Amino acid sequence: MIIGEYSTEDSPIRAIDNKSSRLSFGSGSILNLFSEEIAETVVKFHNSFPQYKTTRLVRLKNMAEKLKLGEVLVKDESLRFGLSAFKVLGGSFAIGKLISRKLDVDFSRVDYMYLKSENTRKKIGDITFTTASDGNHGCGVAWAATDLGYKAVVYLPEGTVSSRIDAIRHTGAEVIVTDCDYDKTVLIARDTAAKNGWELVQDTAFENYTEIPLLIMQGYLTMISEAIKQMRQLNIGKPTHVFLQAGVGSMAAAVLAYLVNVYGNKYPKTVIIEPHQAACFYHSVEIGDGDPHPADGNLNTMMAGLSCGVPSMVAWDIIKKYGDVMISCSDNLAAEGMKIFVRPYKDDSKIISGESGAIGIGLLSEIMKNKTYVELRRKLNLDKECIVLLFNTEGATDPENYRKIVG
Repeated sequence: MIIGEYSTEDSPIRAIDNKSSRLSFGSGSILNLFSEEIAETVVKFHNSFPQYKTTRLVRLKNMAEKLKLGEVLVKDESLRFGLSAFKVLGGSFAIGKLISRKLDVDFSRVDYMYLKSENTRKKIGDITFTTASDGNHGCGVAWAATDLGYKAVVYLPEGTVSSRIDAIRHTGAEVIVTDCDYDKTVLIARDTAAKNGWELVQDTAFENYTEIPLLIMQGYLTMISEAIKQMRQLNIGKPTHVFLQAGVGSMAAAVLAYLVNVYGNKYPKTVIIEPHQAACFYHSVEIGDGDPHPADGNLNTMMAGLSCGVPSMVAWDIIKKYGDVMISCSDNLAAEGMKIFVRPYKDDSKIISGESGAIGIGLLSEIMKNKTYVELRRKLNLDKECIVLLFNTEGATDPENYRKIVG
């Protein structure tokens, strides 16, 4: 059921119910891959890196009061490993797992120092890791690979801003900018890896390629595991709502699967957010045949990290079963979110956020403040008792656009 096709002059929103959500529960095989136990293994691995530091959970008390909500919490990934995005969590974990398997070593023995050692390098020899990316994932893979002493080649779609290109080159990786969009760039990276014998570390799953995307998704468990622990330390109850950005859907699906593991059928009301022009999950739910479908837009959005037209198969299997509502938004909501974060209400903490990171707060604020969305608020059960968890997935990775938007 379409909840609403809203279009105001400033902020069009489309929202649709996922009829397949919450129809069945149980310890499905895919859920087992995102358990609390596995999350602890992932956190232990990341904790071995000298760059590791738990990112902050920002409690926007005044914003919550202004929006007439119980709590608004933001897991701020803008400084993760010094790379301005959470994506490095997935790339580093996948590379660690790949190396351990090549060496036939139990992963419990693998940490940063083991991977970095000269002995490991001699045993494994030369490897080239490659991926396609809109920027953040590529930077994470490039950093992890080059920091451990290996070569990295990152493919980026046309139109990628220079700051994101420079950030990847700064790691020592080779960068190749294609003349096509993200989805076609993924195919180029895939085919080149197969031809050259490189290791493809891609965050989207497709036919005959699911193992590495699953590992990348597991890597993201550090972020949500930290967030839930931080909530408990603050004596805040479980989240009632979680807003999750979806490009290919890997982050959203990993977080959602973990929350289902932790809370069972009482997991938070889950809103999946996409740009209008790259709303592949919205479009797939709208078609309603149970299969993933490409977005019907042109992928033209300033939310570069979400400019993906084809759902990851693994992510779709999770989101179609447990994602409650799909919402697609216009870019101006992301811009508004960036302003809200950098100019916080009263004495709330300031957050530096890029376009893809700020869409959650931009959307939440619009839903709660604009009278157009009264019915949508009611459908989502957003009220003064709610504890809403958001994720700032990136810092200002496009400084020029950031300055243009926030001044």
